[in-house]
Amino acid sequence: MDEETHHPAQPAAEVTVCDLCGTAAESVHPPPTWICSVENGRRQYFCDTCARTHIRAIEGRLDSAWW
Repeated sequence: MDEETHHPAQPAAEVTVCDLCGTAAESVHPPPTWICSVENGRRQYFCDTCARTHIRAIEGRLDSAWW
């Protein structure tokens, strides 16, 4: 009766990270200035700095491997 109940550890919330430079967002959700791209069925996020640097390639719909 006096035994301690152990609850399973909850998984840590993942922080969104820029797929180019590795900058981490301050929350689980990326800021509205970040860009999301789906390439080869995988969702990738790019921070506002990387997005500004590569805006022409993004608008030309080039895969990030070409940047």
